[in-house]
Amino acid sequence: MRTRCFRLAACRPLLGLAVLCLTNTGAWAGGGPDEGPNGISSADVPGLLEEAKALQLQYRESAALARYEQILGTFPRNYDALWQAAVLSVSIGTRYSDESRRGAYYTSARQLADRAYAVNPRGGEANYAVALTLAQQATIRSARDRLSLYKSMKGYVNRAVEYSPYLPQAWQILGRWHYRVAHLNLVERAYCRLFLGGPPTGASNTKAMEALRRAKFLDQCRIQYCYDLARVYHNQRLHSAAIEVLREAAELQPMTGEELETSRRCRNLLEQLERK
Repeated sequence: MRTRCFRLAACRPLLGLAVLCLTNTGAWAGGGPDEGPNGISSADVPGLLEEAKALQLQYRESAALARYEQILGTFPRNYDALWQAAVLSVSIGTRYSDESRRGAYYTSARQLADRAYAVNPRGGEANYAVALTLAQQATIRSARDRLSLYKSMKGYVNRAVEYSPYLPQAWQILGRWHYRVAHLNLVERAYCRLFLGGPPTGASNTKAMEALRRAKFLDQCRIQYCYDLARVYHNQRLHSAAIEVLREAAELQPMTGEELETSRRCRNLLEQLERK
C-alpha cells in the first residue's frame, strides 16, 4: 500500500518556512507606502501571501506566482514574495521543452533571487533561490558557462544550509552540487585550472550523500529526494542502500506529473538493481 503524505502540515517545509518568515523577517521587508497604485496596502500582504501558499499546496503554481508578482508590484522588496517567486519561476520553466521559454523563466528567476538576496543576504531561502537558479541556468548553457556557474554556486549552497538548516530543498541542492563537482572530468578540471582559477574545492561523494540524506530526513514525502539519494548510492556501488531507499520511494503516492515521472524512474532503477 502506498503512503499518502499529509503535505500541508509536515511535508512541504518550503511553504511552512514562508509563514514563519512573516514574523522572522517581516512581511513588508523594505516595503513601500501603505497603498500602491494597484490598490494593495500593507494590510493586504499577509492575506495575499497566504493565498499564494494555498495555491502552491493545490499545485497551481502559475496562479501562486501571479499573487507574488501582485505583491511585488507594490512592495518590490518583500522578501517572502521575492524568493518564493524565484523558486516558482524555476519550477514552471522546467516544464517547457523549448529552451528559449525555459531560459526566459530562469532569467526572471535569477533576477528575483538576486533581489531577495539583496534584501536579506543572510536568509537561507534567498541563498537557496540563487543557487537553484544558477543550477537551472547551467542546464541550458555551454560547457564553459556551466563550469563557471558551478563555481559561483558554492557560497550560496553552503550559506543556504547554514542559515536555514531545516530547509530540505537547500540540502538537496547542496548534495547535487557536491556530486556534480566531485565528478568533473579531466577536461573540465583542466578548463577550470586554466580559466577559472581552479575547480571548486571541498566537493565529495560522501558530502553529497550526507546532504541528500538530510534532505530526505527533513521531508520524507518528497520522492525526488529518494531518487537523488538512490542514484548516488547506485553510482557509489552501495546497491543495498539504494534498494532500501527505492523501496521507500515505492510507498509514496505521486501527486504531480513530475512526481509520477520520478516514481517511474525509481521503479526502473529498483528493477535494475534487484536483477543483480
